[in-house]
Parts: sequence; structure tokens; C-alpha cells
Amino acid sequence: MRLVRPRWRALLRLAAWSALEAGETFLLGYALARALDRGFLAGHTDVGLGWLALAALGVLAGSFGTGRVHLAVAALVEPVRDDLVRRVVRRALRAPDGAAVSRLTHQVEIARDTLAGLVMVSRTFVVTAIGALIGLFSLAPVLLPVVALPLAAGLALFVATLRPLARRQEVFLAADEALAAELGLAVGGLRDITAAGAQDRVGGDVRERIDAEFHASRALARWGVLRTLAAGIGGRLTVVLLLAAAPWLLDHGVTPGAFVGALAYLTQSLIPALQSLMQGLGTSGARLFVVLRRLTADGGVPGEVAADPSGAPGPDEAVRLRDVTFAYGPGAAPVVDHLDLTVPHGGHLAVVGPSGIGKSTLAELMAGVRVPDRGEVLRGCARVLVPQQAYVFTDTVRTNLTYLCPDDPPGDEDLLDCCTAVGARELVDRLGGLDAALSPSELSAGERQLIALARAYAAPAPLVLLDEATCHLDPAAEARAERAFAKRPGTALVVVAHRTGSAGRARQVLVLGGDGVERGTHEELLQQSAFYRELTGLHPSLALGDADGVHAVAGAGLTGDRRHVVPHGPVGQMEAVRDVRDRGALGGE
Repeated sequence: MRLVRPRWRALLRLAAWSALEAGETFLLGYALARALDRGFLAGHTDVGLGWLALAALGVLAGSFGTGRVHLAVAALVEPVRDDLVRRVVRRALRAPDGAAVSRLTHQVEIARDTLAGLVMVSRTFVVTAIGALIGLFSLAPVLLPVVALPLAAGLALFVATLRPLARRQEVFLAADEALAAELGLAVGGLRDITAAGAQDRVGGDVRERIDAEFHASRALARWGVLRTLAAGIGGRLTVVLLLAAAPWLLDHGVTPGAFVGALAYLTQSLIPALQSLMQGLGTSGARLFVVLRRLTADGGVPGEVAADPSGAPGPDEAVRLRDVTFAYGPGAAPVVDHLDLTVPHGGHLAVVGPSGIGKSTLAELMAGVRVPDRGEVLRGCARVLVPQQAYVFTDTVRTNLTYLCPDDPPGDEDLLDCCTAVGARELVDRLGGLDAALSPSELSAGERQLIALARAYAAPAPLVLLDEATCHLDPAAEARAERAFAKRPGTALVVVAHRTGSAGRARQVLVLGGDGVERGTHEELLQQSAFYRELTGLHPSLALGDADGVHAVAGAGLTGDRRHVVPHGPVGQMEAVRDVRDRGALGGE
């Protein structure tokens, strides 16, 4: 209910379209009773056929409502799936484990599909019960207690079994998983078990797991018997009581048509709806209960802003790396190797380097998404990491922009100011404003990035990490967004740069690759780093101008020259071949 309650608009649409089905159920018994009493039994065939035609129209109206109900259910369930995905991802980022992929894919889909099914069967029962009970009261009020009391008794017994049944289902699943794990270890180590003479000990452990699963399944079966009993009381017993009370009912003003209508309500509407409800809630509901408990076990609020679990750096430092080393696997070469780095509050760092060198990995280490193999990452504030593939979910523009600040969401004016700052205001206006519905499939990659940037700008996160988060924007839009974060008070900005302009705007540049790690300002690195000059495609004589007026590109006639030779420093100074793009240079220079 906590997941569904915020979608109250979808719930209202669901209730409105369900009213048509309630009308269909009402007409099923009522029209049949009137067709008999006022039509066929009274000798008026045309009246009877008219009432049956009215019941047929009710079926058509109910079918139309059912079609619209499916759309309303989708509008209710899909955002819930998005909420679960955010919870799972946040939990995985905070405490990674081997089950994260299963939770994100298989278990979330189980929850989505099962929830949709439960909404449908629960809604059908409620709608059917309302229509049938109103119909019974309209036909003859005396019919109501005869049908409603045993029906309510069976339903109450069933509801009382729901939570214990779900708990025992969870215990059974846990016992089954433990048995599978124990058997997997035993089968995989049979040779070692035999060699060590540990057969009895291992066999005893396996027997304990088998006994635990047996007791769990027996407890689950006992509660299943109660569920079957509840279905019998609410279903078949109700029909028996109605038939047994037929003489008394007919003597107390119930017409034959009304009695047949009551039977139709029971056998064609109420009992099938009750059985579907019990089957859905008793089996699928228990399954959903278990899955949701696992998916939402962290109890946190979905989002990407996290508190710092690793200690604090100095008072003026937003993030600090001490001797950090990280590799993808025990035998792999380190992507980050003994790195020391500090980003102060108000700092602006650009990280550059060739593709695959580890720029995104460094950003993830700074954000806490990855844990270093050696060293430590100290963060003194909350942070937000905006990746290249911007995440936008189906909801309103406002919800997309504020879900990183659930405790204190900004007001409308502040939100629009955030959008203006990063260049997303025109997009928001074109979409229809903050309350407009947002569909990710209708946005381009660049538009999704603008929404993600505005969301990060509105978030209470002093450390902002943009991991190629503007790669789908044009250079002018990229510059505007980066400058907005750089000017935001108290913000430390780290940009994984994919364009030269990002490095030129930063106060400090970190270069990964080449002979190691280099750092400095953009101008300093152009002067000092041949590797940085090659990355940017600039050379001192091109970027800074040549004081002597020497043309930057030499004339033809030099051996191996492909018009890429650039004068630099005193005549006779030689540079490594990586500084020029002529791979045919002599002697590697």
C-alpha cells in the first residue's frame, strides 16, 4: 500500500472505469429476476426479452470498462516498478551483493506482474460484491443476510490466514534456498569429504536442512487447509444455505425471479470472484509479500544522494583519495594505481584521458559506487553522480526533478530556476510545465540528460560528479550546464570530460594515461605534457600563438614529414613520436 498510495490519480481512474463492471454485475441478477417475474412468468414475453436485452447492454458496457481498466492498472503498476528499481539500485550501490542482479531483473518483474494480477482480482471482487449486494437488496432485502453472512465469514477467515500464510511461505523459501546451498557445497566437494572422512558430519548437516524444509512445508500446508475451508464457507456453503432457506424465503415475499436472480449473483459472480481473490491473494499474494520484503528490506527512500560511510576528509575538502588502487579482478592490471587526489569545496576538476583508461571508474570510486582494493576514499558531504545514460522515469516532470530531495523538495520557483540554470527550462515549458506527464521513450538522449542535470542541480549534494553527463548536448549547452554547477555556491564539481572545452573551463585537470597521472591547469599541461597536447589536438604554437611568427606547420621536404611537424622550443629539440601524429618519424623522434 505504501507503494501504491502515491498513485491516487490512477486509483481514481481505476475506480471510475470499474463502476461500469459493477453495473454489469447488478444487471445480471436484477434483469434476470425482472425478466422472469414481470415477463415470462407473467405471460409477457416481450417484457422478458426487453429485460434480457438490457442485461446484454450491461455486458457490452462492462466489457468497455474492462478495457479501460487495464490501462488504469498499467498507469498504477509501472511507476511502482520504477520505485522498486530505484530502491534496488540504491541498496546495491550502498551494500553490493551477489543477489543485486536477480533483484533488479527477476524479482522486480515478479513483483510488477504479481501486483498487476492482484490489483485485478481484488478490484474484480470488490466491484462484483458491490454490484451483487446492491442487486440482492433491490430484489428482496431479506436475501441479503442469507447470502452476505456466510460470504463474510469465509472472507474473514481467509483474511486472517493471509499474514501467517505469507510468513510461512517466506520460511519455506528460506529453508529451500538453504537446502540447495548445502547440497551444492556437498556435491561440489564429494572427493574432499570422502578423503577427510567427513561423510557423517556433512550428511548430518544436509539432514538438518531437509528436516527444516519438511517442517516449513508442513506448517505451510496446515495454513493452506484453512484457506480451503474459508473458500468452502464463502462459496459452496452459501449456495447450500440459500437453497435450504428457499421455502422460507418464498413464504416471506421473495419471488421466484428474485430467488433465481440471487442464485445467479452467487454462482455467476460472487463465488467465481471470491475464488479468484483467494487463489490470487493466497498464492500470488504470499509470493508478492515475500518478494517485496526482500526488495524493500533497506527501507530507504529511492534516490541517488547518499551519506558518507567512509569517514571525513579535511574541513575544506569535498572528497579525498589516499593511495587508492582499483582493478577489475585479482589478476587484472590496476585501472587506478596508488592515486592521491583532493577536490576542495568549490573546486572544479576535469578528468581526461583515452577511452577505457579508467575515467568513469575513478568517478564511481569518488561517488562510492565502487570500493577501492587498497587505500581509502574520504567524503565530507553528500554527492550525486550523473552518468552518461541519464535515467528518467514515467511520472510527472516535478517528480523526476525532485526525487533526489524527498525530505525537503524545492518549490516551483526554485525548480524552474534550477532548470533555467542548466538550460532545461525551454524543455520543461515545451513538455507542459512541472505537472506534465513525462514519458522517457518520447525524449531524446540529450533531453533526458537535461532532465538529469536539472535534477542533480536541485539536489542537496555539494559534490557533483558528471560522468560524460553532457555528451549528447551541443558544446554551448554543455558549457552552460558545467558553468552553472561551477557557480553554484559550495559545490565541488568533477567532470569526466569528453570534449576539450570541459578541460579548458576547469580549474584543475587530471590526465590519466601516458606515462602515468598528470595534473595541473589547462595552460600548464599544454606547456608541459606532450600526452595532454595530443589528447586535446592542440600544441603550444597553435594554442598560445608563436611569439616569433613562425608558421605552425613546416613546409614539405623533410624526410617522413606528413605536414604534422610543429616547431616547439629551441631548434634541435626532439620530442617523442606520440607528440606528433607522424608515426613514420626517424628513430622514434
